[in-house]
Amino acid sequence: MTASGPRPGHDAGQTHGHTHDPDALAALDADVRVSARARSVLVAVLAVLGLLTVLGLVVTWPSGDASTRGGSTAFVASGAGTTGATVLSTLPACPPETTDPALDPALDPALDPGTSTTEPGLQPGSTCGAMVVRVDPDAVPQGQATEQTVPLDGPVARSGLQAGDRVTLLAVGGDDGQPTAYSFLEVQRSAPLLFLLVLFVVVVGVVARLRGILALVGLGVGGVVVVTYLLPALLEGRSGIVVALVGSAAIMYVVLYLAHGLSVRTSTALAGTLFGVAITAGLGVLAIGWARLSGVGDDEGATLTAVQQSLQPRELLTAAIIIAGLGVLNDVTITQSSAVWELRAAAPSLGRRQLFASGMRIGRDHIASTIYTIVFAYAGAALPVLLLLYVYDRPVLDMLQTESLSQEIVRTLASAIGLVLAVPATTAIAALTVGDATVAPTDDHDDHDDDEPSPSEASSAAQTD
Repeated sequence: MTASGPRPGHDAGQTHGHTHDPDALAALDADVRVSARARSVLVAVLAVLGLLTVLGLVVTWPSGDASTRGGSTAFVASGAGTTGATVLSTLPACPPETTDPALDPALDPALDPGTSTTEPGLQPGSTCGAMVVRVDPDAVPQGQATEQTVPLDGPVARSGLQAGDRVTLLAVGGDDGQPTAYSFLEVQRSAPLLFLLVLFVVVVGVVARLRGILALVGLGVGGVVVVTYLLPALLEGRSGIVVALVGSAAIMYVVLYLAHGLSVRTSTALAGTLFGVAITAGLGVLAIGWARLSGVGDDEGATLTAVQQSLQPRELLTAAIIIAGLGVLNDVTITQSSAVWELRAAAPSLGRRQLFASGMRIGRDHIASTIYTIVFAYAGAALPVLLLLYVYDRPVLDMLQTESLSQEIVRTLASAIGLVLAVPATTAIAALTVGDATVAPTDDHDDHDDDEPSPSEASSAAQTD
């Protein structure tokens, strides 16, 4: 009797989840046979793409000037500087109908150094929208008090600042004998950010163990590629699509093999990922040209192009579209590859067409959930822009065609299309790579001698007697 393996798309599909246990994956890779010809083709293709990636890194690697350009532009105007301070006390935020001292140059000498008041940065008798700070002593001119009262705008005053918090102030003047005027610049958030980072590393290490730690190492390598190659190359004016493709490929080669191990299964996921990246890049370039996007959709983009003349905004937008979908794309492809491996291990008698069909049933569920992730992630990032456009009295279609929203729409749809097409591509590559279908082993009760009646036959014979 032939063993009844899992039915395609039903029981077989239930054998797969996000399998990331190292021992289980190692056993899975060892149990599933791989087609020698398909493996050779896959390795050859990835080797060629890897060599092209290395060649791309060499050719487009930024020059020394571009690599050291970071931090070359002054953050504040001449005659001004920044200093640290500790909050001693805060005044409540001013009511909305009153003048905000932090936004009125007549009340804030940090914005208008010619203004003189009894307290730097505040009008006499201010009872709201301010904080009392102790400026770091080494930054205070001789003869000036370290304790200063600094104005706050409404949102900052309502952010929960309290005594003991560290802030960064903008200091103006003080060189000509006049008292230095201080205004609020930023809250120093190193402590909570460091705590969240440590907590993240600990949680990943405890839950995901070795795989999680290796993934973090891969993430660090990806960050190094972005900082040392991607950003300087873009600042130098290199082609955004070339830099992003080369950088993405370099990151994926390291991250996938480091986090998931060196195996044919991982190579299959890598091939699917590179396919999805290429689709995303092509669609991004076409959409940017067709939609006539300039690449400058917000104040940050305008400022960046103003201070870095060599930067091409449209190239930057192209690179952003490619890089944005890497994480989710990687998740989808490694899951699909593992799904096909699990299906082959659970149902060795499935043909390649059945294997592909069963894998796609799993992939469709993953596509549905991942699309939600992409769309809502972009919607969350663009929420202030959406709200700003919503309050204007304009038709919805007109709002969607603005530069800022059009950029987000193109970024979302290009990434989503690349992700969706990567699912059948990865599934097909995996189905072609695993070994051919085999005759399933027989059940244990079929091992009895043919002359020995089965229990059911013996029971029937007894009833006949």
